[in-house]
Order: sequence, then C-alpha cells, then structure tokens
Amino acid sequence: MTEPGQGSLERLRLTNRTTVLDLLARSGPLSRADVTRATGLSRTTVSNLVRELLHEELVAESADRGQPHKGGSGRPPTLLSLRGLPGAVVGVDIGHRHVRVVVAELSATVLAEQSVVLDVDHAAKVVLDKAAEMIRATLAECDVPIDRVVGFGMGVPGPVDPRTGMITSAILPGWIGLAPADELSARIGVPVRIDNDANIGALGELTFGAAQGLADVIYVKAAGGLGAGLVLGGQLHRGATGIAGEIGHVRLNEAGPVCRCGNRGCLETQVSAPKLVEVLQPAHDEELTVERMLELDRSGDAGVNRVLDDAGRSIGRVLADLSNHINPAAIVVGGAMGQSTALLNGIRDSVDRYAQPDIAATIRITAGALGERAEVMGALALARDVTAVTSG
Repeated sequence: MTEPGQGSLERLRLTNRTTVLDLLARSGPLSRADVTRATGLSRTTVSNLVRELLHEELVAESADRGQPHKGGSGRPPTLLSLRGLPGAVVGVDIGHRHVRVVVAELSATVLAEQSVVLDVDHAAKVVLDKAAEMIRATLAECDVPIDRVVGFGMGVPGPVDPRTGMITSAILPGWIGLAPADELSARIGVPVRIDNDANIGALGELTFGAAQGLADVIYVKAAGGLGAGLVLGGQLHRGATGIAGEIGHVRLNEAGPVCRCGNRGCLETQVSAPKLVEVLQPAHDEELTVERMLELDRSGDAGVNRVLDDAGRSIGRVLADLSNHINPAAIVVGGAMGQSTALLNGIRDSVDRYAQPDIAATIRITAGALGERAEVMGALALARDVTAVTSG
C-alpha cells in the first residue's frame, strides 16, 4: 500500500497499522525489510509501526533468524510475528431488509454476531450509522479491540463501481452518489473493503461452501431481489463498472411492471420472494410471509411447489443463456429461496432445455452450503483479502 497524502494523520497511521498486522497475520514471520517490500510503505514508517506494535505487545521478535534478501551474505534479519491471538476480521452484510455484523478469527470461526431488521434501500446514512454502532458493540462483546482487527469487509445490495467505490444504480435509490466503504470507514476510523451482496455471496460459497475448488461458477442470490455473482478463472468478475451478473434485470416483458431499476418487465419483478408471496396470497387464508411460503414448500404444498418451480424455470431460462457464454462448472443458488427443491428443479429443467447440450450436461446445479449466511461469510473472506479494493 502506498502512503497517500490525504486524510488525517491518525487515519493514515491506523490504515498503515492495519496493513502491517494483516500482512503478518497471513505471511509472518517476516523481517522489517520483508514488510517494507510487501506493503510499499517507507522503511521509516515500517520501523515506527513495528516499534509501536512491539511496545503494545501485539508483535514479537522471533529468536529465529531469517535469510538475507536474495541470498545475500549480510547478517540474517530478525523476524517479526503476531503475539497471542492472530487477529480478527469483521464482516458486514447489508441486505435490502437487514444488517448483520460478524466478528471472526482469521480462520472464519465466529466470535460474536449481531443482526437487526432495517429498511435499507432508502436510508443509507441511518443504516451506516447503525452498522458502525453494531461493529463497536460486537467487538466489545467478544473483547476484541479494533486495533486487533486486520480487515473489514462489507456487502451492499446493489452494484458498486470498482473505480470509485460509489453506488450509481437506481436499485438503491437512497444510496446514489455515496461511497459506502468510505462512509463506514469514516465512522469507525479504519479502512473497509466493499462489494455487492451477490459477489460476496459467491465469495462465501467459493471460500467456505459449495463452490470450493471450482474455478468457474455462477452464484445466484434469490431473495428480496435477484442477482448473480460470477466467478471466472477462480476470481470474481465484476465488469467494467461493477454491474456484471445483474440477472434480475434481464427484461422478459416490455409491457411488464416497472422495476426498481427503471425498466419494465425485469425478471426480478416476476420471481423475487416478495412477488411470489403476492402471487400465492389469494390462495391462502393466513397471511403469508417469505418464511411461511418456504415452510409450505418444504411440507410439499402443491400450489407453493408449483409457483416456485415456475419461478425456477424463469430464472433457469436466463441462466441457460448466461451458461452458454461462460460455461460454468456449477450454478450455486443461495439467498432465502436457495434451499427450495422446487426452485432448483425448475432451474435445472430450463438449463437442460435451453443451454447448449454439452454445456448443460456438465453443470452441477446445487443449493448453497451456507444458505442465507453466504453473504456475511463472503464479507469475512473479503476482509481477509489483502488484494481487495479498500476505502480511503
């Protein structure tokens, strides 16, 4: 990381400190020279940070010596490593109707978690204030000081421009023009890494779940909205402006209902979880919710099974075309509806029918292993990723 001349000196110090701790957590033990080369910080900055971390007993000097750089004949350098606990990571999952914060060890073992129901789409600053409050409370709950955290990752339910970190899409009307990672970073005083919710869901399943070991995957988040995270060659594919994978906004009917993206007849207007509840409600005396719809699906309710199967077929039709373009090894379905057998069967039927036969024959279509936790686990994976885009 370079040393930009912007922001307060304290924030710059915390940013550089997090970078050094992050590096030692993943790659230690390292010499001071190794840290300088790996981070791009100056020798003086690294020396000052190491002195501070040694004084606070967060870092220790090893009795073992390293090898001189490039096989030189000089005195072997002293190696540095983290003392005690290797640090922690924080994941923030912001959905259309919730905020979830998790503190975990670097192994992704969860130490503490908080979740609240919140209307996210139209209240960006309220949501970010709440997320900052939850981060502080969750860290306090598991007695982890913020300077022990080596990375913060956040997902938001809309496209994030990778060039600017800003929300520019009408999908999140209350967030347009904001850079959420910068906003949250300003509230907690440390850098934050960000991506959209479908991408971090894909990252969660790729790192911890059903997509482990696969290089080419379509992750579908089927919940209050519909989106996809694309993994190509083992890496997330975001597109030029961060909008890759927005399958929910493929237009199926030009005369259809207006979508929140501004178009008409998008796939999401037909198959999002709230829309399916609306379709089913007239056939039920009780008030349906998404959770109740899925309970009825699991119990074999014929009407619910039919509606979810139809929804799967519509989603599968779009996924078949996408599969013809990228030839994935798997389609992993997550979100609230990801565990629906009827939905998965509908997707499978459409992919078999509309994708090129040799492509369809090799695609594994499966429910995500992490369920609705894919996004928060992906945020933890993002927090551990030293190559990810960081705010500030």
